[in-house]
Amino acid sequence: MTIPRFYPIGTPGQPWGEHERAQWRASQKASRSYAADVLARIEKLRDSTDVVAYAAIDHGPDGSYPLYALRSKQWDDALPTALVTGGVHGYETSGVHGALQFVERHLADYDGRINVLVVPCVSPWAYERVQRWNPHAIDPNRNFVADSPCAESAALLNFIAPMADRFVLHIDLHETTDSDDSEFRPAKAARDGKGTEPEGIPDGFYLVGDTEDPQPAFQQAIIAEVEKVTHIAPADEKGEIIGSKVVAHGVINYPCRDLGLCAGITRAKYRSTTEVYPDSPRATPQQCNDAQVAAVRAALDYALAHC
Repeated sequence: MTIPRFYPIGTPGQPWGEHERAQWRASQKASRSYAADVLARIEKLRDSTDVVAYAAIDHGPDGSYPLYALRSKQWDDALPTALVTGGVHGYETSGVHGALQFVERHLADYDGRINVLVVPCVSPWAYERVQRWNPHAIDPNRNFVADSPCAESAALLNFIAPMADRFVLHIDLHETTDSDDSEFRPAKAARDGKGTEPEGIPDGFYLVGDTEDPQPAFQQAIIAEVEKVTHIAPADEKGEIIGSKVVAHGVINYPCRDLGLCAGITRAKYRSTTEVYPDSPRATPQQCNDAQVAAVRAALDYALAHC
């Protein structure tokens, strides 16, 4: 049974039009700074990495946002190549800060072994507003598709297109938060003119593999390393996590390409999406960042051992 849940924008049962989208956008206020939190850290990495400006997105009165990637300083086209993405959903903070922490502390460890391309903040407008969507109420992580209506998704797709077939690994860094149930699912239902019901939020870290090629041993190698940093989410009474069957300890699978998810943008053999739970009383913000870093390092180490 779907339940109508109150959301202050729109009319229940009617999808939003331009008026409601504009009303929603006007209600989103910046509460943190992409320039201070992300761009300043990237600037300090120019000596140790190659900093690549891959696009700029103009969001009108809200400003223009330059998008950057960080590449291994000793890039060698003869080596395998890995992709790390964060901040597809701007409110998922440890995805952004975990990606930057990995670059600052560990990227150089892989020089001469594997090329690593890190895109730490795909959605800076949403990062500043602690939001899931872009300013047009579009979810980037359902719009990694041809002719995408989402500027953030289109920019990343265009950037990686020339090398999309070269990647052996892609790990996409996300969080599942309490606000998924309290804010974002009700907002989506209101936007789409549908009902919704709470799904529950799993307490702990989990992974989303790709149904097309789930690579279970790869997923478990990541889980084993992250479990040293933070706890792994258990299955619920239905044997599920957020409505999907748990296929192994801390792992569910999605058809990433069919859903237009970021994890489906390459043909990498090894693909995974992390989901950290920052609202757990058992995890600190630093643990969440550390969990993301542990996941990236485990993924890279596994790929190096098996490619």
